[in-house]
Amino acid sequence: MSFLEPLSALLLACGVSFFATPAVARLAVSFGAVDRPSARGVNQRPDVPLMGGLAVLFGLLAGLALSSALSPQPEEVIDRRMLGFLLGALLLVGAGVWDDLFGMKAPAKLGLQVLAAAIAVAHGFEISRFTDPITRTLLPVPAPIGWAASFLWIVGITNALNLLDGMDGLATGVGSIIAVTLTVIAWQVGSPFGVFMGFALVGALAGFLPHNFPPARVFLGDTGSLLLGYALALLALDGYQRVSLITFVVPLLALAVPILDTTLSIARRIYRRHPLFRADRLHMHHRVLALQGNTRSALMQFYFLTAAFCLLALSIRDLGGFTAGGFLLLVLLLTVRMLRNMGLLRFADDPEEDDATLGTGGST
Repeated sequence: MSFLEPLSALLLACGVSFFATPAVARLAVSFGAVDRPSARGVNQRPDVPLMGGLAVLFGLLAGLALSSALSPQPEEVIDRRMLGFLLGALLLVGAGVWDDLFGMKAPAKLGLQVLAAAIAVAHGFEISRFTDPITRTLLPVPAPIGWAASFLWIVGITNALNLLDGMDGLATGVGSIIAVTLTVIAWQVGSPFGVFMGFALVGALAGFLPHNFPPARVFLGDTGSLLLGYALALLALDGYQRVSLITFVVPLLALAVPILDTTLSIARRIYRRHPLFRADRLHMHHRVLALQGNTRSALMQFYFLTAAFCLLALSIRDLGGFTAGGFLLLVLLLTVRMLRNMGLLRFADDPEEDDATLGTGGST
């Protein structure tokens, strides 16, 4: 696999996404798909367009189309996994457009995510093998267990990026760093599909980010955050179909920031006996913004934190045995200390919090 084909896909995806974004923003405004500031949201500027994810989708599709045209073996790009990704992605983009326009109840949104996950699993995105970390013996994973784990992974990561999309440039930038990491991994394990998909996704996000960087002129909306989470979940599964106790930690580390935010949100709501779909102002981006005082500084801290976890993910890939276990234990201890310093392990009621039912991405 040469570097020219995926690089061309990245550049085309970036250009299409960049130039399509203003048109998508105007379309969103004409249909009334704009962010409406609330007490619990970070953005307080009225009428910022949503549905920016459509521009990311256009860039991604353009990059994938060019990849298939340039590849000497198009079947490596256009295979059953690509069909599964496109079907699931279009379903979630449609759900996101509806949510950005009219709003959608959380259970209905979750149901569509489950359906998209089912489509992906049916087209080959599943955990089907397991490598014993001690003997390195390759063992099959029973189909029901593999399907259940794959469902949980896809739905969980899709939701994690949706919840993370609460500040200008946050989900787009964090997603870009994660996508670069997963693309490097796909290159290392020799997955043409993962490489082409990863390059196209990175390009599409890079083209959108200048419009989304604070002060954002357009938001991903649920249209984009659902697409981004779904794409990253499948990209991670593609690179780690051979799973061991150590190697499966690598995508977990790469996606650590959105996973931590979602896990802490669930734990906090269970502790406080609040409904799981009830929003609050205690997400990681709320805490970091309160500590940093301005959006750009908070955003840079998130980018740095994500990059650090991604570098750890790339570093641990070649470790094994007790060395990897000790490394993971150290990372875990440092992560817990970091969360304590940020005040994210305090689940007591916050008198300044304003609870509300979950709404569109960019305001939770």
